[in-house]
Amino acid sequence: MDRQQIIATAHEMADAARAAILPFFRVPGLEAENKLTAGFDPVTAADHAAERAMRSVLARRRPTDAILGEEFGAQEGTSGLTWVLDPIDGTRAFISGTPTWGVLIAVSDDSGPVYGMIDQPYIGERFEGGFGRASLTGPHGTMPLRTNPAARLAEAKLFTTFPEVGTEQDRLGFRAVAERARLVRYGMDCYGYALVALGQADLVIEAGLNAYDIQGPMAVIAAAGGIVTDWSGGAAHHGGRAVAAANEELHAEALELLNPYA
Repeated sequence: MDRQQIIATAHEMADAARAAILPFFRVPGLEAENKLTAGFDPVTAADHAAERAMRSVLARRRPTDAILGEEFGAQEGTSGLTWVLDPIDGTRAFISGTPTWGVLIAVSDDSGPVYGMIDQPYIGERFEGGFGRASLTGPHGTMPLRTNPAARLAEAKLFTTFPEVGTEQDRLGFRAVAERARLVRYGMDCYGYALVALGQADLVIEAGLNAYDIQGPMAVIAAAGGIVTDWSGGAAHHGGRAVAAANEELHAEALELLNPYA
């Protein structure tokens, strides 16, 4: 595995996605199609353009790798590596003009993600983790990422995207933890995971995820010293329910409350 080539490829993909997305952001009249017959799951021309741009980079630089993307599905490969892509995580935020959406990129082997990236094109912040590195590069330069090693539930800042979280069972589990946390914030999309890696937030709890929603954030948080599992403490990289914690002690506190609902 050529780690430096993988990192360089991920950065080129993120640059290409930025260029494809930004002309659409906060543009009046941007149309969004609904991918659901019941409910609302929007997709825009920006989502499609960004994933095409990233796939084009991979076709040129890593043609033997597999791809799993939200908008254009799976493409088989022969290298043993899979690029897991969400061109815009948080399309609801995107069409609302809020900068909590991001481009998610992960590189996975059979055990899960080994490298990941959360890129926020409008703010210009790029969080990456894996292969011995965990950093944020943005308008104020480059800095290391480190989760909060002292965070405990009673003082924790807990994020999730939707107040509804998932099923009624999922909501009960989330509330069990939220009632013990100091602060709860909603609507964060992938940016909540980035803030856990940065040490500004302590917990993210979500349900109903897909692989492309969680693998990039998983790699970034793990590289920064945190832990991401499902609500039973098992692997989360296939999606479903996820809890991302700043440290093992906080993770154990959250799991104790979530387990009855898992």
